[in-house]
Amino acid sequence: MLTSARNEFAGKVTAILPGAVNDEVELTLAGGDRIVAVITRESTKYLDLNIGSEALALVKAPWVILSTPDAGIKFSTRNRLEGTVKTVKSGAVNTEVEVSLKGGETLAAIITQESAQALGLAAGKPVVAIFKASHVIVGVKA
Repeated sequence: MLTSARNEFAGKVTAILPGAVNDEVELTLAGGDRIVAVITRESTKYLDLNIGSEALALVKAPWVILSTPDAGIKFSTRNRLEGTVKTVKSGAVNTEVEVSLKGGETLAAIITQESAQALGLAAGKPVVAIFKASHVIVGVKA
C-alpha cells in the first residue's frame, strides 16, 4: 500500500472501546508503543477489526506536535510517544524532524522552523511526539 502519509505503523489491535457512533481502537506496535485511533463504528465493522487483528496506523507528519519531555504541560491528546531526535532538516518555513521512538520505529513530524528553534531540536535530544486519536487513519491489508 502506498500513501502520502509519512508515518505508517504496523501493529496489532489490543483494545476496542465501542461507542454509539465512534470506536476507540488501540494498536500496539512491535516495539511496545501504543497508538489510539478514534474511527466510526462502521469503519471498525468494515475493516473487520477485532482484538489480535493486524492493522496499520497512518499519521500525516503535519498532524504531529513535538514537545520536550520536561515541558510541564499536560495535553489532551491520546497519543504521546517518547523518543529521541534522529534528524532535523530545516527549510525556509517548515522543518522536518525524524524521531527514533523508544520501541524502535521512526516517526516524522513537520513543524515550523520557529518551533524547531524554540524547542532547541537537535539530533540526540529527547522529544515527545503527540497527536490526536482522531488524526489516526486505520487500515488493514486486503
